[in-house]
Amino acid sequence: MENQQEGPVRASSVRRGRVLIASVAGCAVLGGVLVLLPREPAEPPAPSPGASASAAVGSGVPATLPGLAELIGEREKAVRDRPGDAASWAVLGAAYVERGRRLADPAYYPRAERALHASLKVRPQRNTRAVAGLAALANARRDFRAGRRWGEAARKLEPRRWTTYPLLIDAHIGLGEYRAAQRTLDRLTELRSGPAVLAAAAAVYRDRGRLEDAAASLADAAAGARAPVERAAYLEHAGRLAFERGDPAVALRHFREAVRLDPDQRAARAGQGRALAALGRTAQALKAYRSALAGQPCPRYALELGELYESLGMPAAARAQYGALRERVRGAAAGGADEGLVLGRLEADHGDPAAAVRRLRAEWRRRPTPETADALGWALYRAGKQAQALRFALRATAPERGGGLGDAVYMYHRGMIEQELNRPGAARRHLTEALRINPHFSPLHAPTARRALDTLGEPPDEGVPDMDDGAG
Repeated sequence: MENQQEGPVRASSVRRGRVLIASVAGCAVLGGVLVLLPREPAEPPAPSPGASASAAVGSGVPATLPGLAELIGEREKAVRDRPGDAASWAVLGAAYVERGRRLADPAYYPRAERALHASLKVRPQRNTRAVAGLAALANARRDFRAGRRWGEAARKLEPRRWTTYPLLIDAHIGLGEYRAAQRTLDRLTELRSGPAVLAAAAAVYRDRGRLEDAAASLADAAAGARAPVERAAYLEHAGRLAFERGDPAVALRHFREAVRLDPDQRAARAGQGRALAALGRTAQALKAYRSALAGQPCPRYALELGELYESLGMPAAARAQYGALRERVRGAAAGGADEGLVLGRLEADHGDPAAAVRRLRAEWRRRPTPETADALGWALYRAGKQAQALRFALRATAPERGGGLGDAVYMYHRGMIEQELNRPGAARRHLTEALRINPHFSPLHAPTARRALDTLGEPPDEGVPDMDDGAG
């Protein structure tokens, strides 16, 4: 009986074994076929926002706000776990600087300073990343002398580290050292090419009055940018330049594309407000400015919005913006940031011109640039000191000193000062030039320039002398 049962069991086992062998053989054959078939290359996983931000911060290009938030969280944890990690301290400091700049929140700057000095304490020698971070921090605070000093120190540590050179260019421009900025750009272009270098070149070209070159460089930078946030930053610069050149429609296209690529690009939202106001679309302009200020409460945007309200006959709304500006300047000072220039402009036109003169004289001692000369000259004009005002207006528009940039505001200020000094020929010439450069340079002041020209009337017939000082 046992033998009878054993036969069918053994037969069944043999059959199962054959099936198993066939299956294994089939798998082996299939495996061989799969090995022989060409494989699709596996795509690498997309980097996390924090990793992207770390790469961006390290290479001197813009980073997204979510990426910066993630990067800061990662590095804060890293330095808690490893207080002796100099690299993490330096990256954390650089991320704080960039986030503070993007949000117009100077509260990040003291944190950045502590992190960068912690990195230097851990690694005091050859810590280029921390030294360069301190240069970026100083520039963000508008302390361009310190920015130049730290930038030079970083360059001495690693002369071929290209990311130091844009920081030095920013510092030189901030100090009105345009020849030094050009020399630094020349060295940068020897070391590196690419979108970030083109954007740095555009800043130098713009401040030397080479506006066509600046526009071309920004177009190339935007075309070559890899990340949307980087391209958005270059498009914002291009929009600003287009507006300064008197083309608000082109400016608006650039600003809109920048916001589409990076919804957190608040400078471009403020640019939209500027361009829309110039195009007469004031309701949309007000909305764009409010959106910009909600995400980046920059004092300059508050001044622009206040003047737009004032031009629309809304003085209470304008005063609210001017009050907010003063609060933000105080907050900036608490974070070590200097917003004295924009506060001086506010006081000159909408507050106490004598206080503006005192503030802007101090600013002039720190930064003798055409921008500061223009602001101080205008404050002196508003304070009734016309002869002194003209000296600074001439400085602001002198090509050999970095002025004469084709800036409509500078020309307007000079023309108004000359009109007050009874120099109608020069006044007419410079007011006309202001409106030629950009007929929409300000919703508040461009109409004033037109009224002043109407008052001056047509130039006299040939052969009839026109009172002028000959300076122009």
